[in-house]
Amino acid sequence: MPMSFVKALIPGVILTFVICIILGSNGSQGGWLEIHRITMAGQGFYWSWHLFVATTGLSWAIFWMME
Repeated sequence: MPMSFVKALIPGVILTFVICIILGSNGSQGGWLEIHRITMAGQGFYWSWHLFVATTGLSWAIFWMME
């Protein structure tokens, strides 16, 4: 697994989390992003797998170009 992908996971998670909080707290589902509220270990938060894949892919491309 390339190191650029591993480094891209952190900004991908952070960017997804921030965007989902902003859109989800306003009651939006984000259209094709399918933002939904999930509960894990008693903590609820908004998440979108589609957005996570897109932001991680974008971060991966940026880190890959920087190598």
